[in-house]
Amino acid sequence: MRILFVSHSFPRARGDVAGAFVHRLARALADGGDEVRVLAPSALGLPSAEDVDGIPTTRYRYAPRAWETLAYGGDMASQVGGSWRGKLAFAGMIARGALAVRREVRAWRPDVVHAHWWFPGGLQSAFTRGRAPLVTTLHGSDVRLALASPIAHRPLRAVVARSSRVTAVSSWLASQAATMAPGLRALVAPMPVDASLFVPGAGRHATRLLFVGRLNAQKGIAQLLEALAASTAGASLDVVGDGEDRASLAARAEQLGIAHRVTWQGALPQERLVPFYQGAAALVIPSEGEGLGLVAVEAQLCETPVIAFRSGGLTDVVTDGETGLLVPPRDRAALAAAIDALVSSPDRGAALGRAGRQLALARFTPAAAAATYRAVYDEAIADGR
Repeated sequence: MRILFVSHSFPRARGDVAGAFVHRLARALADGGDEVRVLAPSALGLPSAEDVDGIPTTRYRYAPRAWETLAYGGDMASQVGGSWRGKLAFAGMIARGALAVRREVRAWRPDVVHAHWWFPGGLQSAFTRGRAPLVTTLHGSDVRLALASPIAHRPLRAVVARSSRVTAVSSWLASQAATMAPGLRALVAPMPVDASLFVPGAGRHATRLLFVGRLNAQKGIAQLLEALAASTAGASLDVVGDGEDRASLAARAEQLGIAHRVTWQGALPQERLVPFYQGAAALVIPSEGEGLGLVAVEAQLCETPVIAFRSGGLTDVVTDGETGLLVPPRDRAALAAAIDALVSSPDRGAALGRAGRQLALARFTPAAAAATYRAVYDEAIADGR
């Protein structure tokens, strides 16, 4: 089967975390005998065509080179909303991306086009896919954007109407999308995690916590810092990730008197991230409205228990009291209590971690995801639209 991926996020080099799960699905499909090609936007220093770990990838130009900064940094929305340059670059991305889809469909004739994120990938593909059926996957940020912007509801419905199949990476995302596109029945089909990379380690620090994610308001790390300050366990925290809020968060840690307990590790490639999962007493995810929360799955594969807010797609990943601990959203006291509970009881944390790994192995391996999506493609092709 020939499958064309359209995605605004895809690894720029081996180990890059940008769109790593999209590449992982592409690689799993290719390992099963399918042909996969990727269309993604360009950025400074990237070639127009390359092979990313066995996946042929075309990067289309969409603006003057100095303006091509929208993709790969996780801050597209703020760039577009913050300047006319960002808005013009985004208009170019939509238009040039749509033309790139049309060219690739005509030249390669894929059996199916798979758009990752309805916006921008689905919008680029919906009217340019030719006769190839369109599968659109909702990942999270695209749905949050539509929820916050009623003007986006109509284009979302247009993409849904022109998609043969729509998938969502969590049941929460599927239900949220249905509030904006009545009648939508998105299939829940999560993205894969590398089960060969994320494995249990030999030792664990009983009082060392971990956060992994972009440092912005949506990820909620300020609430984690406040919970850490309220905790009585004396735990320390590794923060892996980068973003626009790093300076203000470091200042907040100083204000709370816990700066000496927080280590800012910066963004790390996945290979260097593994030891942090393996050594942590728990991964803490203080965000709301996560599409799924693949970092939770990565932690579970390392037998690391997860503490999270009972929100978004994380409820598909973490079962409270069985594979981790869930607390009410924005309840810093409950978050602090959950931290204290796991730090003070390593045996309980170990049991939660073991159960989490079994769940992750059953649902989130590349082979399982590839089988699910291959069935989706078969149905889309059989429908003939």
